Amino acid sequence: MPEINTSASGWLADISLFYEKRGSNTKLVHREQVGPLMVQRPFYPEIGIAHTYLLHPPGGVVGGDQLNINIHVAPKAHSLITTPGATKFYRSSGATSTQTQRLNVDDTGFLEWLPQENIFFPNCQAHLNTQVALHKNSHFIGWEMNCFGRPVLNETFEKGRVTGRTNIQVEGKLLLSESMYIDSINEIKHAAGMRDYPMLGNLYIYPASETLEDKLRTLINEYFHEQTGLFGNSDPICGITHIDGLLVIRYLGYQTEPMMACFSTLWQHTRQHWLGTLPEVPRIWAT
Repeated sequence: MPEINTSASGWLADISLFYEKRGSNTKLVHREQVGPLMVQRPFYPEIGIAHTYLLHPPGGVVGGDQLNINIHVAPKAHSLITTPGATKFYRSSGATSTQTQRLNVDDTGFLEWLPQENIFFPNCQAHLNTQVALHKNSHFIGWEMNCFGRPVLNETFEKGRVTGRTNIQVEGKLLLSESMYIDSINEIKHAAGMRDYPMLGNLYIYPASETLEDKLRTLINEYFHEQTGLFGNSDPICGITHIDGLLVIRYLGYQTEPMMACFSTLWQHTRQHWLGTLPEVPRIWAT
């Protein structure tokens, strides 16, 4: 388990989860945790797949909090991990909160990393760091959904700073390295990737194929054709990119529910493409 900096103010939380194939099921065979990060016992709505809810009991992240999440999926194991609700980064008087996620998937391992959205309140100071390490024969689908302010309440991210880095490697080769730097509403208006939208989502899928890419492009086109005009002049936009076997799908919008619905549809059809059946949607998403 990584060393925790005990000199910082705020909550110090670290959790490490190791999944292994045992018989016909994937089991959580090793767990270490420090501070307010925990998981419920995995359950099995689908044969062989461990569904796990990652919990943060304080309900929000404040300045100085440090959250470290470490996931390791062994060969032939299959884990689906989600959260029961949004992660809220509250306003800070100056201290920066950090959330670091290290996701490792071994040869023939399968990880579905499907947390609900991050909400960054005005005046928050936050840094996100996600490191994904894959084997060439592993499967991974994961997303990150970031909401700056609370647009449904007409609350804008007028002040604050959010930075981040997402790296995805396959057998040590860096396929994708993305950075995020948002400093007040002016950055949202002018940032190259935001186009004045308050919500940004990225969906990552590995391994890609032309057949899967074509299928997802068709689904995206159908979904956005149905959505056109529902949001006035603020219709969401979405695009897909293929990078050396990795599919990256980016979404810009104003509301969480349409983004979640889009990503969930793409996730379900990706799983069906890989395994032949649609997945069981986590019930916690409906609460």
